[in-house]
Amino acid sequence: MSYIRYDSFQYDTDFALTTLLPSMAATTSFANDPAIRKTGSDVSVAESLTTTPATAVPVAPAFSPLYQQIKALLLQSLEAGEWKSGAAIPSEQELAARYKVSQGTVRKAIDELSTENLVVRRQGKGTFVATHAEQHVQYRFLKLVPDNGDTHSEGPAQRQIIDCKRARASAEVARGLGLRAGDAVLQIRRVLSFGEVPTILEDIWLPGPAFKGLTAERLRNDNGPMYAMFEREFGVRMVRAGEKIRAVLPDPTQMELLGVTADTPLLSVERIACTYNDVPMEMRQCVYVTNTHYYRNELH
Repeated sequence: MSYIRYDSFQYDTDFALTTLLPSMAATTSFANDPAIRKTGSDVSVAESLTTTPATAVPVAPAFSPLYQQIKALLLQSLEAGEWKSGAAIPSEQELAARYKVSQGTVRKAIDELSTENLVVRRQGKGTFVATHAEQHVQYRFLKLVPDNGDTHSEGPAQRQIIDCKRARASAEVARGLGLRAGDAVLQIRRVLSFGEVPTILEDIWLPGPAFKGLTAERLRNDNGPMYAMFEREFGVRMVRAGEKIRAVLPDPTQMELLGVTADTPLLSVERIACTYNDVPMEMRQCVYVTNTHYYRNELH
């Protein structure tokens, strides 16, 4: 069986500064370090990082543009929760002073974060940590579109929570979430309908400790996107997802919950969603009814 795989939301995590202690981020002076080699946009701290005592284990050279290094430090702050979802981050001038670099370098780093939908620029107001509560990113990972092409024509999906329970990770779920088989997970099953027609059946697994206290009642009482709830109540922000897609026929449970027959073709989508630094925080297995919808993916 062949698979189609794509990353719907991705950023580079191979940063040159991963060997630095987080506390160095606020004190390292890139501009004044004589070991830094300056070549325009290719300023690198590799030489200062690799100057080690004779008895130390040598560090492999890591050549990275300075703006990428600043981007790495900004991502460290985002991951640590220094700036919450929806909150403003410091101005370019403040960040330039903090990291001892030019505003242009900071601006280039923030431009990349903005392109990757990790931050949002607002004219005259500043730059804010992106959130799934934002209207234009609420359904970033939902690629099913009505045949007329208008994603707003049907309104928000009607959600039915079938189940939400604590479970032990199977071998498959453990692999997807980077856990050990038998670790605690939260398992959610829900149906999404459009125009009161059941269209998507989702089985979702979440790491148990990160979502302690999440119940079916809390899910039913929340009217916003699920990912926005994860951000607001559990401090977990999904920033990237990878999917595998194939065509399947429904099993008896899917037939019952989606109201389809045994010969109805369904689109099966398995998604792993990650937070910062590619840490998997959700495994989702979905089946889509596509007789009035199609799956749209934009390639860049």
